[in-house]
Amino acid sequence: MDLGIGGKRAIVCAGSKGLGRGCAEKLAEAGVEIILNARGAEALEAAAAEIAALGVRVTPVAADITTAEGRERVLAAAGEVDILVNNAGGPPPGLWSDWSREDFIKALDGNMLAPIAMMQAVIPGMIARGWGRVVNITSAAVRAPIAQLGLSNTARTGLTGFVAGTSRQVAGKGVIINNLLPGIHATDRAVSLDTAVSQAKGITLAEAAAERAATIPAGRYGTPEEFGAACAFLCSQYAGFIIGQNLMLDGGAANISI
Repeated sequence: MDLGIGGKRAIVCAGSKGLGRGCAEKLAEAGVEIILNARGAEALEAAAAEIAALGVRVTPVAADITTAEGRERVLAAAGEVDILVNNAGGPPPGLWSDWSREDFIKALDGNMLAPIAMMQAVIPGMIARGWGRVVNITSAAVRAPIAQLGLSNTARTGLTGFVAGTSRQVAGKGVIINNLLPGIHATDRAVSLDTAVSQAKGITLAEAAAERAATIPAGRYGTPEEFGAACAFLCSQYAGFIIGQNLMLDGGAANISI
């Protein structure tokens, strides 16, 4: 299927690995030029070279997207963009009684305020050109909160509220905003969470991963490739009537009917 976005330009945040990498690759396959952001320069350069081999221009920008300085660097390198994929690593798991005000502020900066700032920076230009796509990678915990991920639940839910209103204000201008809510995918984040479980239970990492996979109706973790394909579709010419939605990609783990 031709997604109709060949020649467009996209910022993909935290795109050197995991879900962000999956999104960048699928957009590149659709002919989209990529401004690829991540914090680690070495992994970023390697990812940029591999994605560029798909036949598109890729501009790597090593920066921490959760900081104002990092966002300025990415935006300056990008110029006018048609697509924004917001993404940032989630805060660590823990117990409600252990989190301080500083922990919550850091979570809000990374998973709510940073993506909001990126949207505020690029949406005016999208409106002026009459076309734009924004996909925010959040978490399935937005709709089915996970006890040990209270920091993530809090910050990402705030972003969801912002998108609910903003997406409906700009849809008539040709700017489409939606959220992708990943469940468990085979990424470094899954390894981190499985490691915490293995240590808490005194089991191996493989055993912890197998326990979690058994809770998913699909019987496995998701892949960055299939996640990226969903992202690319939401950025396509066919997504113009999908407004402010929260699309779950969790293998059926959350039994939610609406």
